[in-house]
Amino acid sequence: MDFQNLRLEVEDSIGLLTVERPQVLNALDLRTLDELEAMLEKVAADPALRVLIVTGAGEKAFVAGADIKELASLSALQARGHAARGQRVFARLEGLGKPSIAAINGFALGGGLELALACTFRLASSQARLGLPEITLGLIPGFAGTQRLPRVVGQGRALQMILTGRPVKAEEALAMGLVSEVCPPDELLARARALAAQLAGFSGATLALAEETVRRGAEMAFDEATAFEAAQFGVACATEDAREGMTAFLEKRKPRFQGR
Repeated sequence: MDFQNLRLEVEDSIGLLTVERPQVLNALDLRTLDELEAMLEKVAADPALRVLIVTGAGEKAFVAGADIKELASLSALQARGHAARGQRVFARLEGLGKPSIAAINGFALGGGLELALACTFRLASSQARLGLPEITLGLIPGFAGTQRLPRVVGQGRALQMILTGRPVKAEEALAMGLVSEVCPPDELLARARALAAQLAGFSGATLALAEETVRRGAEMAFDEATAFEAAQFGVACATEDAREGMTAFLEKRKPRFQGR
């Protein structure tokens, strides 16, 4: 695919994926969703790329939401299909099998916040604003925002954001656990890269197992989830990286993980 709205740069096993539509605050139109789906398949298939950072072009926006001009022309049936497509693309990001970091450099509204919620980590610039303002347009979130946001911040806070449409500032997002860190704007990407480098130093296989265990376990009853954890622990112990990690610990040296 010819990528017109996305740019991927890879350095030292870390990918930086930038949404490049600054003239419309990086809004997600159908073309950009198509490109994102194709790009995520490319990232997933690259064994040399171990961590993905997602950000937006320019200084104003991460992703300001969906393209309202496109939405306004959709029938109810088309809108349902559009929401299902966005959900599918964001589920691919969530299930990438590699850690992802949303570097939220500005407005993350509507589909933009839903994109960030599908990432493993969310870091925000102090200038960032995060929200699901669909209610102000007579709409509701459609790219799984009504489901992921309550799982991150709790149902009460999520309902307040969704039903009022009020965006929150970066520090408020930090206080509610929506983001894990707030940085000065000129330090955001450096901090995201530092976190990515730390993650890239661990076993990719183990990172994938750990994230899968947390996400899937959250949907299970506690006893079922702990049984799943035990099974996943067994899988982890059978990996070459686990043997290498424990051997390196006993030999008092740094492990050399291979992602197997």
